[in-house]
Amino acid sequence: MSTNIERAFATWQARIGAEEGVGAYHTIDQTQINAFADATLDHQFIHIDPQAAAERSPYKVTIAHGFLTLSMLPHLVSSAVKTEERVEGLMAAINYGLDRVRFPTPVKVGSRVRARSALVSAERVGPNALQLKRKVTIEIEGEDKPGCVAETLVRLIFA
Repeated sequence: MSTNIERAFATWQARIGAEEGVGAYHTIDQTQINAFADATLDHQFIHIDPQAAAERSPYKVTIAHGFLTLSMLPHLVSSAVKTEERVEGLMAAINYGLDRVRFPTPVKVGSRVRARSALVSAERVGPNALQLKRKVTIEIEGEDKPGCVAETLVRLIFA
């Protein structure tokens, strides 16, 4: 009889290359941008000063920090990918890092963003863990280019 991790590994191997889901939209507002600026001490006018942004920015409005957009990945992906919730024997899903991150288009204040996730790879990383690599695209409603494209790494720890 196969173990939980072996069944999970076989399941993810079969899904490589497939889209896992598209999440719900989330609106990035000025309050969230300001809170992120305060938390990171990045108070550049292009993020926090609507009047200066209207006068001096090429976008004419404030924009979210790229790292704010990136930090939204766990929340945005949670509504796109539900697979881990149904895996028998899974103790924890841990953020292991990123392989590649790009910010093709700024996320303007008031924009609605969502995650689109596709499984890139699944590998065994020890007797009780799997590592999943996903390509996550943060789409901006009404924009042709995404706000962020990242390859995320998640470690799944089994009992």
